Amino acid sequence: MTPLRLVFMGTPDFAVPSLAALVAAGHEILCVYSQPPRPAGRGQQVQISPVHRFADDHGIPVRTPKSLRNAEAQADFAALNADAAVVAAYGLILPQAILDAPRLGCVNVHGSLLPRWRGAAPIQRSILAGDAETGITIMQMDVGLDTGAMLSKEAVAITPDTTASTLHDALAALGARMIGPALAGLADGSLTAQPQPEEGVTYAAKLSREDGRLDWTQPAAFVERQVRALTPWPGCWFDVGAERIKVLSAEPAEPAALGEAVDASAAVPGTLLDDRLTVACADGAVRLTRVQRPGKAPVDGAAFLRGFALPVGSVIGLP
Repeated sequence: MTPLRLVFMGTPDFAVPSLAALVAAGHEILCVYSQPPRPAGRGQQVQISPVHRFADDHGIPVRTPKSLRNAEAQADFAALNADAAVVAAYGLILPQAILDAPRLGCVNVHGSLLPRWRGAAPIQRSILAGDAETGITIMQMDVGLDTGAMLSKEAVAITPDTTASTLHDALAALGARMIGPALAGLADGSLTAQPQPEEGVTYAAKLSREDGRLDWTQPAAFVERQVRALTPWPGCWFDVGAERIKVLSAEPAEPAALGEAVDASAAVPGTLLDDRLTVACADGAVRLTRVQRPGKAPVDGAAFLRGFALPVGSVIGLP
């Protein structure tokens, strides 16, 4: 296809493969917009975003405005005279003046099968909900929250082994493969955007640290999904006394594996059922296979209990 003059707008790791694909395809990246540098990591050193870093490494100009709502920022954007803007997990609301500036509009790489999981955390919410699949939707943006007409869609299966990290990487790679053909079809008129269905709309609310609190009064299947969905961010945890214990991985505990002496269905949710850190839930039980005490290295559940005075039968971490 004829190379396009593009603005790229993105911030986290998820967006980098899409930007890399556009560069590799020979498009002219006029400018990259990304969130301003912020403190990050244990030392809280100010760091540029992954997209910003990629742009710097490839000699692409970067802008990091705190807002696009003022007239000066909008004029600067319009002056780029772009054919299109590609947006992937940018993190700022685009006002109408920004949406209207490029000749072909603004095109978004969104990590769900719209209209399901509009909003901030579609990857995590799809796993948490027990969805069988999710995917990437390439859409033309409007002023609504992920409500724009769809240019293309492709699904990815969610399996019992899928984690937020593996799904993030799969969707980031898929978005990178899809964005080029979508832009080509938009540019030559062979691809017509289709309105999103009115039915099936769900919202992927932004995650908070409290979302990571494990609630044993939920079914075991939900608790296990919670760990897969919310690791590494915001992370899953439960409290024992004054200590907050991180849970890095978990698995369903089959009744046969608990032994005849243990009846998970009769136990109060949160009851420690054995010396392998198996915990009773609303129905069934979940085994915490990798956990971490504050300031300590991650260990398996049995090793954790060898170093922590927590007898079988204790009730732990209830909200």
